[in-house]
Amino acid sequence: MTGRTAAQRAALPPALAEPLDAWVEHLTAGRDLSAHTVRAYTGDVVSVLDHLVRRGGTQVTDLDLGTLRSWLALGRTRGDGRSTTARRAASARSFTAHLRRTGATPEDVGLRLASPRAHRTLPEVLTADQARAVAETPRPLPEDAGPEQAAVALRDALVVDLLYASGIRVAELVGLDLDDVDHGRRLLRVLGKGRKERSVPFGVPAERALRAWLSDGRPVLAREGSGPALLLGLRGGRLDPREVRRVVHAATAAVPGAPDLGPHGLRHSAATHVLEGGADLRSVQELLGHASLATTQIYTHVTVDRLRAVHAAAHPRA
Repeated sequence: MTGRTAAQRAALPPALAEPLDAWVEHLTAGRDLSAHTVRAYTGDVVSVLDHLVRRGGTQVTDLDLGTLRSWLALGRTRGDGRSTTARRAASARSFTAHLRRTGATPEDVGLRLASPRAHRTLPEVLTADQARAVAETPRPLPEDAGPEQAAVALRDALVVDLLYASGIRVAELVGLDLDDVDHGRRLLRVLGKGRKERSVPFGVPAERALRAWLSDGRPVLAREGSGPALLLGLRGGRLDPREVRRVVHAATAAVPGAPDLGPHGLRHSAATHVLEGGADLRSVQELLGHASLATTQIYTHVTVDRLRAVHAAAHPRA
């Protein structure tokens, strides 16, 4: 929570702060949302309630559709984009629905709160050849490299291989424990959004990188307090997501012509290549852990572009 948001929350009257706290507890315990999502949603609703107070409101029954609309409009004048506005509207609707459900208000005033649809565009992806080069380009070590640097190089190679091989998210990657790996069937047990568990396959190159890390890398970095984490940082703790992003950016930068991608770019690339290889959308949905097939369909425009190119090259009447 930012300093400004914390100050706004502290200034709310009890009649507004108490329903807010009850809703935050519902998000955390009832819906089991991530800390990042709860933080974003909370900031949005604190802003709503601060706006209500500035308009003379003192309790949640003073919140109406006009207040919500003027709050969103104020954000747009301050530069909120479509995605931010859509998220803020979703936060407000979640709050007003909770107020109605708990009996704090007689009706859900957010039901008719419309918001623009966020643009859903696919970022750049690697070609199959570029992805192979990103995964296979060796990470050079200085001549005087010690065992810890060699271990980090093995870990970094595994990070890139696993992200592309499986298409999992950064948080899912760093959350893996040793017993989440089924070596015999080459499967990862992944805990995704909403704490939903799924099994994700990985290929032979990633298996080789994994075995090298487990035999020659992890034992070097492991400390007494390392616990069961599969991937470790230099101090022996669970690998930080920021370090994963640094590793991926460095790996893509090392391949001439490849776009500068982060971990999510590898996830997009994996999904695109699997679809281009003939997989159906339902399989890709399961691989990526999407709750809705509509989310997975963002990838279809890439394969449609490929289909057009094939049609133009092969059809006699193209």
